[in-house]
Amino acid sequence: MKHRHRIARSARRAFSLVELIVAVTIMAILAALVVPRVTQWIGFTKAKTARADAETIANQVRMHMTAKGISTLPPDFELIELTEGDTALLNANQIVDPWGNQYQIRIPGEVNLDFDVFSYGADGQAGGEGENADVVAGDKRTG
Repeated sequence: MKHRHRIARSARRAFSLVELIVAVTIMAILAALVVPRVTQWIGFTKAKTARADAETIANQVRMHMTAKGISTLPPDFELIELTEGDTALLNANQIVDPWGNQYQIRIPGEVNLDFDVFSYGADGQAGGEGENADVVAGDKRTG
């Protein structure tokens, strides 16, 4: 009699196969709904971070121009110059975008008159949409 009672009690503690399948199915449905949204938020956040970083770098370029007493940048100017010397305005990791690519500078600028500081986005190539879109400091057309 005690043996049957023990078996019945342990059977009540275990989950049935149907309950496990239902739980896994619910988790899969939730994951299918949540993961794309989280991925979209991460991409949006990286684009916003890239825009803020590009603006900061553009401001540092302007400070560099003021410190050097120049009104225009030489065509061969590179952002790495802001990280060199005793009076470096940026750290080397500050000229890397959220996707691991280096920010670029275009002289003269297409969006801004003197120069554009920009990132090519997640794909690292010109153009694109969404997370792959180019991010340019001072570009009011994009968010």
